Amino acid sequence: MNKKLFTQIKNEWHSNLWISIELLLVSVVMWYVVDYIYVQYRVYTEPHGFDISHCYLINMGELTDKSPDFIPNDSLMAEEINELFNRIAHRPEIEAASLSQSSHPYNRSNSGIDVRYDTLHSYNYVVRRYVTPDFIRVFRYQGARGETPEQLAEMLKDDRNILVSNNLFKEKYGIDLTSLVGKQFCLYGDTTNTFRLAASLQPVRYSDHEQAFDSYCVLHNLSHDSYDIHLELCVRVKEDQDVDFINRLKADSEKQLRVGNVFIADIRSFADIRRNFEQESRNNLRNYIFGMAFLLLNIFLGLLGTFWFRTQQRRGEIALYKALGGTNKTVFYRLLTEGVLLLVLATIPAVIIDWNLAYAEFNVRMNNTTLEIGRFIITSVTSFILILLMIIIGIGIPARKAMKIQPAEALREE
Repeated sequence: MNKKLFTQIKNEWHSNLWISIELLLVSVVMWYVVDYIYVQYRVYTEPHGFDISHCYLINMGELTDKSPDFIPNDSLMAEEINELFNRIAHRPEIEAASLSQSSHPYNRSNSGIDVRYDTLHSYNYVVRRYVTPDFIRVFRYQGARGETPEQLAEMLKDDRNILVSNNLFKEKYGIDLTSLVGKQFCLYGDTTNTFRLAASLQPVRYSDHEQAFDSYCVLHNLSHDSYDIHLELCVRVKEDQDVDFINRLKADSEKQLRVGNVFIADIRSFADIRRNFEQESRNNLRNYIFGMAFLLLNIFLGLLGTFWFRTQQRRGEIALYKALGGTNKTVFYRLLTEGVLLLVLATIPAVIIDWNLAYAEFNVRMNNTTLEIGRFIITSVTSFILILLMIIIGIGIPARKAMKIQPAEALREE
């Protein structure tokens, strides 16, 4: 049968050529769509490097002279902030609390920093995070060597220690920072004032749609001299104390949590902060996905219609096969094998085109490249399977109907 099948395909080369060209174009477009969706999925499911569950952001405010409780000539703001912070940190429902400057996750306000070691210097934008040590416990940062948040927080208590993303020099120099732990680093280009790398961190992503490969940060101890009401007061609440935490804290804010002119202005959960921060990115991604889904639907309908019509036109041929002793199974196998063979013949040049498109960087970057062997194999195989399913449906349904007709009746219609 296989020899006869090849002979038939060769004899019907004109119609098969157009189908093969259609399959070639569909395969290339399908691969591009699958590759994009694969990258978005991989990026979204990458480890974040932090944990915001049960975490809250407390914004502080300062009374003005219009308030009856305003204290004029108050020069003890740093001490008042520290007192307010300690009161919150020692509440029974709080697991950990920290102060920080433009450092919490999903933060649109941040600062960059230049990091150097010997002749090595940082690549791209490095986020500078000034934090108190327990910031690491609040968001549960992890060390690249397996250090726990508690161990990292203890390291950061030394003002001369810094914690840096392990991938800082990876892209440019291919070096993990674990090999440089204990070395002296320069910040801001100041070679006279060095800091010791106490540990390297697992990459901390900037957002849900930013790759870990491109996310770098430096953690530095927040100086008491930098305390002001614009600092971020972040807390992690114990899991069994999370219910109605915001309302309970607000209820105590006037009586227990106002120190001098400093008070609690607002409390937000990081779940809300994350949702607001990611809203625009999610909307853009959703629109892109909907556009691609519409494209896939058109591809599906196009292929379905092509093979459906092709199978319908061969009802007489199907009837002849059955009249000569063929079973439904053998007839279906023959039709399906023909479709699969045409797909395989079209896939070979399609894979070559896909490879060159990836090599020329026409697709989405991931891990600083558009061409990875594993990624290319997964997306190519997935594209092939999706098109194969479309062909099976396009052949199977009309073939099933055609095989229900008696051979004599189908031949008489022909």
